[in-house]
Amino acid sequence: MKIDRLPGFREFYPDECALRNHLFRTLRKVARNFSFQEYDAPVLEPLDLYIEKSGPEIVGQLFNFEDKGGRSVSLRPEMTPSLARMVGSQAGSMRRPIKWFSIGEQFRYERMQKGRLRSFYQFNADVLGEEGVGADAELVTLLIACLQGLGLNESHFHVRLSDRNLWYLFLESKRFTENQISGILGVVDKSERMSPEKLRAALCGIIDSSKVDSLLENICEIKALDELDKVRDYFSEFRDSEAIQKRLENWGSLFDSLEAMGVLPFISVDLSIVRGLAYYTGFVFEAFERSGKSRALAGGGRYDNLVGKLTPGSDMTATGFAIGDVTLVECLKTHELLPKYLDSQDLYVVIGGPQERLTGLGIVGAFRKLGFSVSYSLKDQNLKKQLKDASQRNARLAIIVGSDELDQGMVLIKDMVNRKEVKVSMENLVRSVDAFFTDGKL
Repeated sequence: MKIDRLPGFREFYPDECALRNHLFRTLRKVARNFSFQEYDAPVLEPLDLYIEKSGPEIVGQLFNFEDKGGRSVSLRPEMTPSLARMVGSQAGSMRRPIKWFSIGEQFRYERMQKGRLRSFYQFNADVLGEEGVGADAELVTLLIACLQGLGLNESHFHVRLSDRNLWYLFLESKRFTENQISGILGVVDKSERMSPEKLRAALCGIIDSSKVDSLLENICEIKALDELDKVRDYFSEFRDSEAIQKRLENWGSLFDSLEAMGVLPFISVDLSIVRGLAYYTGFVFEAFERSGKSRALAGGGRYDNLVGKLTPGSDMTATGFAIGDVTLVECLKTHELLPKYLDSQDLYVVIGGPQERLTGLGIVGAFRKLGFSVSYSLKDQNLKKQLKDASQRNARLAIIVGSDELDQGMVLIKDMVNRKEVKVSMENLVRSVDAFFTDGKL
């Protein structure tokens, strides 16, 4: 009986695993450059954790079941609820701001499509315990640095920045109720994919039909604001609203910080971005390819109320984002930015024959202890086959242990890229290899 893998799940053969590790290695390095600390959380959590955060409707998107202890559990669909629970449980003893990141596998039972699978990895970064726009600026800058670290630049992607608070304050000034505002923002989030007729129908289901035309006009006007000055001009008529004016000051402070950090060229004002999840409370943002042909590369925003909701009595401001690996890899492929040699070897020891094997194995062991990645043939083979194997494994150097060289107390080192060869004494072998990996010369 043939048993296939489950739909939407992936297998990582060595080449794919090397690519995945390359992504993780790069993202970890950038996060640590920003002084973020790595954490991890259980892959299996109580089902109530996700229901409390997103509502009962989330269950349809989960891999949930009853475990052998009779508990309702779920494979985690995202990291944020676990993070909020972990931080909330020790909030009183943690030094703030908390800057954490994680790289983990998530699971969602949903319809598969390009860029979306049922099993995927996410890089998550969050700042908790800092209510000022400095936290938002730090995260947007980190997101841009992560994508730059993988070779993407300003011509490849941009970060679309918006603000749920500004939307909320505007809709509140129009005297819509809390429930109506939540529904309207949900429609705005989907408006790019809706025809005018469907957009109108959706709003008619939320507010009085007599107000729909005016609100539609407002939505179109606000979505068209693509510069900070335009945002300021549009909301200048709300001078009597202290909250809106304060929010515009926050926008100015955020842009000043992003400009000082050198990332403002990556930023696009786009108030059509409101993020569909209702727990977002402030600035929100998504990274997209400039072409606009793919799904979002990353997304996030402020969620100031979630920690207190999941751990009552432990209120803490928070903001964060996630980068999904599936869409990211597709983007890197499109722009031919995937490294060609991800699983290379430092050294390949070519063993001339049975008489030289023990000496060759001694060289293998010595360099492995020094931290080099070293390959060799597990069986006796001629030199041509071993050198071909060294080339296929992308070995940087071949150390050839031949009978003639050993009789002289020497070995032959071959640069597998430029084909240069040099004989060195056994005593100078380690020094010569170290020098090559330091300055690239034999």
